[in-house]
Amino acid sequence: MLPMFSVSVDIDSLDCYYRIHGLEPSSHAHRSIIYRHCVTRFAELFASLGIPATFFVVGRDVDVSARGDRFGDARDARLIISQLASQGHEISSHSYSHPYALASFERAEVELEIGRVHRVLSAITGSAPRGFRAPGYDLSPLMQAALIERGYLYDSSMFPTPGYYLAKAAIMAGMRLLGKPSGAVLTNPRALQAPAEPYRPSLKAPWRRGQAPLVELPIAVAPYSRIPVIGTSLLLAPQKVRQWLISAMTKREHFNFELHAIDLADAQMDGLPAELIARQPDLRVPLANKRRALLEILTYAKDHFEVRTLEQAALEFAALV
Repeated sequence: MLPMFSVSVDIDSLDCYYRIHGLEPSSHAHRSIIYRHCVTRFAELFASLGIPATFFVVGRDVDVSARGDRFGDARDARLIISQLASQGHEISSHSYSHPYALASFERAEVELEIGRVHRVLSAITGSAPRGFRAPGYDLSPLMQAALIERGYLYDSSMFPTPGYYLAKAAIMAGMRLLGKPSGAVLTNPRALQAPAEPYRPSLKAPWRRGQAPLVELPIAVAPYSRIPVIGTSLLLAPQKVRQWLISAMTKREHFNFELHAIDLADAQMDGLPAELIARQPDLRVPLANKRRALLEILTYAKDHFEVRTLEQAALEFAALV
């Protein structure tokens, strides 16, 4: 039997990246780029290959009532999400407002973030989301409990890669020294030793195996080395390194390939702000190159894996773990 492959896209707004880099929020002119350009490109790519994907949505971006929606951004985003669902893609929760420190929030704040996005997405698609991914890959016992109370099937927040953690810590320390601290936060270091294959987490420590009723689907890391195998790292890697990494993932039970909508942004065509381009090397890669690399990865996956949405994968693993 072939191992499973799932591809997911975190739809983070440009404001999320501004916070990471310690910049002032982007102007309205840039807010529509992610949905109107990037998400649409992903939908076209997946349709061309017949691949069902999972899209993790931030509730505030599609909540017309809360934003007032003066410029129609939320209405447009809401329509795009509805279309994705009708095309057979899975729509899952990525919190309501994408707070990077969500894992440190008290119960009431956690309930508000998870409950609010749950209601918004249920209204758009007609069915409750069954999966969740935390902002910043950090899941607390309180967050997990809130998901279980709402009947979630799976979480996909664990990213057990020490290399990514250390690089992130170094960058954040450097920014702090320059007087522009990042809006991102470091995850609980205990999560770095979480299992790299699907498992049932502990109720008190989601990074350990236990008997929780939901399934944890960790984000892809390479066998042995635990090098991250996600969109950002693969798009920047030389072709031979990229091919080696995706080939190594055939040794995993589940290749949980995470992308971000910004991975299909085109700096020039989309008019991305210069200050953001200067801080993100991936934004300087031409769109044609990124499309070509993703097409290579997804075509390989179709030939060497059983392709599933994360919900479908979780259903199968729920019977095994």
